[in-house]
Amino acid sequence: MTIRVVIADDEDLARRGIRTRLARSPDVEVVAECRNGREAMEAVRRTSPDLVFLDVQMPGKTGFDVIEAIGCDAFPHVIFVTAHDRYAIRAFQVNALDYLLKPIDDERFDLAVARARESLSRKRDSDFGRRLAAVMGEAAPPGRAGRPKSSAKRVVIRSGGRVVFVNVAEIDWVEAAGDYVTLHAAKKSWLLRETISAMEKKLEPNGFVRIHRSTLVRLDRVGEMKSLDNGEYLVLLRDGTELKLSRSYRQALERLLDGRS
Repeated sequence: MTIRVVIADDEDLARRGIRTRLARSPDVEVVAECRNGREAMEAVRRTSPDLVFLDVQMPGKTGFDVIEAIGCDAFPHVIFVTAHDRYAIRAFQVNALDYLLKPIDDERFDLAVARARESLSRKRDSDFGRRLAAVMGEAAPPGRAGRPKSSAKRVVIRSGGRVVFVNVAEIDWVEAAGDYVTLHAAKKSWLLRETISAMEKKLEPNGFVRIHRSTLVRLDRVGEMKSLDNGEYLVLLRDGTELKLSRSYRQALERLLDGRS
């Protein structure tokens, strides 16, 4: 992954210092250097960089003026570089990744670049995963919102720099943990940022049923059930896994007893 960078600072020495430090990173390419706000706006629009090192006080337009002119949502990741600390709060209000004070400390600079690298990696993983999901039918393509989706065949899991495809047919059960779920398939498990309710809608057409507020199970993986004294049931999967069926999920109980999947 190459990080395309624009440097915007009215001081020649400051631009040279940033460029020299960036030269230590082989994955960084400086695509433009700017001496004022007007040049910065033109460079961002022309080069579409991933990251901008932006001075606050520049001739003509300030760094904040540059962001406002292009739009905060459309502006690339930004690291402010300035001799004044009084702009820090405003900088983070426009979603700045970092705020470096002059004279720049090398260790602090490297930390800011590492933070930008990590943020860009997450964003690209997320964008790539959404495109894959659209192709695979996991997400509705543009212009088809509201169209009924067929049952999912695979689940896309993004982790670091990897994209893992898990066949729904291989999943035995799903466990909730806040806004995340863990997919259990044989001896493997994967963590996915998704709610249990969303997974229930996605997996129900494939024979999954919710047996607890935090548990989904594939019906054909169930091998045995045992009643408990409190009116709940213990569900035993064919691989020996024991799960609890809450008495509040009577529909799941009926499906299990009727053998309907």
